[in-house]
Amino acid sequence: MSRLIVTYRVRSDAVSIEARARDIATEQSVEMPLAPIDDAFVKSEIIGTVEGIADSGGGAFDVRVGLSAQTIGGDAGQLLNMLFGNTSLHDDVSLHDVEIPAELAGLFGGPNGGVDALRRRVNAQSRALTCSALKPQGLPPEDLAAISGKLAEGCIDYIKDDHGLADQAYSPFAKRVRACAKAAQNATRASGHATRYAPSLSGNLDAMRLQVDVARDAGIDTLLIAPMIAGWANFQSLVRENRDIAFMSHPALGGAQIAPPLLAKLFRLLGADAIVFPNFGGRFGYSPDTCRALAQAALGDWHGVKPALPVPAGGMTLERVPELLDFYGKDVMLLIGGSLLSAKDRLADETAKFTEAVKRYSYR
Repeated sequence: MSRLIVTYRVRSDAVSIEARARDIATEQSVEMPLAPIDDAFVKSEIIGTVEGIADSGGGAFDVRVGLSAQTIGGDAGQLLNMLFGNTSLHDDVSLHDVEIPAELAGLFGGPNGGVDALRRRVNAQSRALTCSALKPQGLPPEDLAAISGKLAEGCIDYIKDDHGLADQAYSPFAKRVRACAKAAQNATRASGHATRYAPSLSGNLDAMRLQVDVARDAGIDTLLIAPMIAGWANFQSLVRENRDIAFMSHPALGGAQIAPPLLAKLFRLLGADAIVFPNFGGRFGYSPDTCRALAQAALGDWHGVKPALPVPAGGMTLERVPELLDFYGKDVMLLIGGSLLSAKDRLADETAKFTEAVKRYSYR
């Protein structure tokens, strides 16, 4: 099997960067001095190699390190370990990109359904999709269900749990999911528009498996998960065990020493059908260039892996819909949460304005 080419962005000076690059390659592969290693296989295949160094400006360099794909073994947790490893403990290094060889991409497989499956679920083949979130945490299931019903009444495509909703005493998972699913399904029958509700998975793998069963029994085929919190190996298992379910990934904990576009690429590799991320101009500091790169990482041709749908979020408003569709085009799911929820009694009407604005938009 060939090698992963991992790019680390390193703060350094020009005099020191070559030695620093060699140290990173060693630390990310064998984590020991090279002199005592005399095994031919380890020396030829396992020890990391410096594949290139480029000055990225501002006292930073992009160091490309080759790591053996055999060290991954097809395990998502081990992929995370090899990419981050001990180097993640150094504050002068961040994970910037990785080139995944085709055979390793094939082992992981990517999304079960991808963009096309998400479109089929809501009968929308030629336009952007719409989404909102159930907030705030702390509400009882019946109040969250009322919000779910109003959003579905406004013909939203997807309703996701806020990622803070888990299995708390004030809103137990099973009770909340059944209530919110029923409210969305009732509104769907009344309006004729297919709205999908995606509850948030949490806890250990056994707990999440039980939650999947609860969701499936409630007629749910779309789920939200935060892979960095749930664990990459757990996420990988859930995707492989539930081929008929679509998974939306949440970026919580994803800002620590990793380039955002790479996170989108890796979540897609592990099986995310839709990738939520902070949009530019919202509550977070992502730039338009970063968001464009995120969308490209989710959607671009890549070793036959199905594309995932980018889901820009975080402080979005109805007024920005044309701007965002100009920017992203039709292959996007726009997520407006707090701005819609601020409408309170007018939530269904404001949601309808949002969904109609997306339907009326003329794509270039």
